[in-house]
Amino acid sequence: MTEPSPATLDPIALHDLVDSGKNVRIVDVRTPGEFETVHIPGAYNVPLDLLREHRDEFLTHLDENVVLVCRSGQRATQAEETLRTAGLFNVHILDGGMLGWEAHGLTVNRGTERWDLERQVRLVAGSLVLSSILASVAAPKLKWLAAGIGGGLTFAALTNTCAMGMLLSKLPYNRGASCDAQTIVNRLVDSQTTPTEGN
Repeated sequence: MTEPSPATLDPIALHDLVDSGKNVRIVDVRTPGEFETVHIPGAYNVPLDLLREHRDEFLTHLDENVVLVCRSGQRATQAEETLRTAGLFNVHILDGGMLGWEAHGLTVNRGTERWDLERQVRLVAGSLVLSSILASVAAPKLKWLAAGIGGGLTFAALTNTCAMGMLLSKLPYNRGASCDAQTIVNRLVDSQTTPTEGN
């Protein structure tokens, strides 16, 4: 993986790289709640919002080949743009994300089941639209809340961002007990001197 390679990496190719002992770091940019539910053994959880906020701190500890993972690829793509803009070019995206990894029947670590962030966004957006339409029978101006949510979802699709997802990722449900930049950096530093399993 030292030669120039495509930005995406097939799950089987990543599995083979890890099995062969190649120097590769798997960085999972989902929320800690999603990571605790299921993740690739040996992956490090660096949530997208923390990666953006503390990009320079993380860059100094990501000198090996990095493979970014999220649920399906959207957040990993955003993380790749962040890292490449900062000058880190040894970055790849796991093609299909965790969904692709699991579809290939590859090994995962499982914990307590939690809803992934995209499912939470659908629940909140759908509930707001439905309740505002129903309530608009009594208060007609509430229909504009539904219009605003629809506009926000359209904007999210066009810009490949999601403000609602970013807000939901900050809820305690989605945060781990040790979800802070310094703890994550310490794990990355420790892993450079001591091999770890099932982070």
